[in-house]
Amino acid sequence: MSVQDVIERIAASYSVSSQKALAEALDVPANNISSWIQRDSVPYKAVVKCALDTGADLHWLVNGEFANAKSADKPLPKGKALYDEILSTGGRPVLRRILDAYGFQMQKDLGDLLDISSGTISTWVRREFFPGDVVVTCALDTGVSLNWLATGKGEMYPAPAPAASGDAVLSIPKFRLESGELKEAGVWALDRSLAPLATEGLNFIEGLNAAWLVDTLAQKIGNGRWFISIDDALDVFDVVRLPGGKVRLTNNAVDFECGVTEIAPFGVVVFTLEKHV
Repeated sequence: MSVQDVIERIAASYSVSSQKALAEALDVPANNISSWIQRDSVPYKAVVKCALDTGADLHWLVNGEFANAKSADKPLPKGKALYDEILSTGGRPVLRRILDAYGFQMQKDLGDLLDISSGTISTWVRREFFPGDVVVTCALDTGVSLNWLATGKGEMYPAPAPAASGDAVLSIPKFRLESGELKEAGVWALDRSLAPLATEGLNFIEGLNAAWLVDTLAQKIGNGRWFISIDDALDVFDVVRLPGGKVRLTNNAVDFECGVTEIAPFGVVVFTLEKHV
């Protein structure tokens, strides 16, 4: 491996351009970076720290191969904040990602491909310039994610679309309701046509004589059927909102009123399956 390239990939993952900024990110003395280059050796603890801090793939950091390379899945900012972040990753970090996307070792190879002078590319590094036209060209040329290329975040390659055979089936966590507690019970296959648009918080919960598809992302209690926690015990209730911050809770065993602040919603029931035999 090339130590200079490894250091550049670490810097690209942290979105920093100077050795001083990289040393601060790695929490090491400023002269350590130049010492690594002189000794032609990077301590693996620095590589591991970078991977843990940024989500960058260890294989990519060490070898520059990106079959599984990715950064942490953190939501991108929007508007001016996103614009400022992209501009702040100019210079050497973005150049490093462009070279790896094309599989080039030398800046000259990139210059020859795009008919750009070496002086121009060196200017990007010196002035920490973000070459937007080259970034877009590289993304279209290589299939690399524009998000990763511009910011260093997310998958290096966009996730492939699910296979057609799996499109109709969604696997969600399955639980059993036992004495007010949920016990893990594997997964449950759900036809996507029965699922709401947002599927991230779906759970399938099985009781004694019924089972429920529950959307745990719903937390603002309204009229309907809900899984409710009362004194740390879960149960299913039909809920009716009442004036004065109160609710009526009803199921086969109880019917009572209480304050909405006295209960904790676990999720809203999307549909109920009942056993009749």
